[in-house]
Amino acid sequence: MKLPTSLLALLALASTAVAEDKNLFNGKDLTGWKGLEFWSVEDGCITGRTTKEKPTKGNTFLVWQGGEVGDFEFTFKYKIVGGNSGIQYRSKVIDEKAFVVGGYQADFEAGKTYSGILYEERGRGILAKRGEKVVVKEGAAPSKPKLEVTGEVGKSAEIQAKIKSEDWNEYRIVAQGGHLQHFINGAQTIDVTDETAIGAKKGVLALQLHAGPAMTVQFKDLVLKETK
Repeated sequence: MKLPTSLLALLALASTAVAEDKNLFNGKDLTGWKGLEFWSVEDGCITGRTTKEKPTKGNTFLVWQGGEVGDFEFTFKYKIVGGNSGIQYRSKVIDEKAFVVGGYQADFEAGKTYSGILYEERGRGILAKRGEKVVVKEGAAPSKPKLEVTGEVGKSAEIQAKIKSEDWNEYRIVAQGGHLQHFINGAQTIDVTDETAIGAKKGVLALQLHAGPAMTVQFKDLVLKETK
C-alpha cells in the first residue's frame, strides 16, 4: 500500500524527533575515546596539550570509539590557547598507532582566519572559506574539485567578531547527505553541498591536536544527535 505524502512527511518528522542526544564525554575520563599521551581530562574537560619540550611530530587525533556516523547534528564547546584544532567527521583512520585521521574537518584556531571553515584533512584541503556558500563539483581529478561559490552566509570579519579568544565557544555541525553546515556561537560559518563521488557520507568523529607551536585545546559538552 502506498502511503500518502503527508503521512510520510509526518513519519520522517517523528523519526527525527525521537533521535536521542548522545553525550560523548562523561566529564571524568577518556572512556569511549582513544589517542596518544597528549590527551587527558583536566577540570572536567577533554584536554589536548603540546609543549616545546614535548611536541607532536604530526597532527594527531583523539578518536571516538562509538562507530561511524552518517547524518547528524553535533554540538560541543571548545577553548583554544595557541595553535589550531578542529573536529573530524565522516572521517577515516589512516594510521591506527599514531592516531592519524583524514576527512572533513570543522576547523577552529587561536588566530583569526580559519575558525569555521570546512577543511578536508589529508584530502582536498580547504573546501569552503569562512562565510562562503559552496557547491563542490567534480574537477580535473578527485583531489582537485571545482569549488563553485554560490553565495555567502555571512561576512568573515563579522563571524570572527563573535568568537571569544582563549575562552569558551559553542560549535555546531550539521551533516545531512551531501549538505554540510557549520555554526559558531549561533553564527553560520559555511554552507557546503558536496556533489562529488568521493564526498564521504559516513565515518568516524575525532578531535584534532595540531603539530607546530605549543598549544592547549579543551572540549566539553559534546552532544551527538544522529538523524539517520
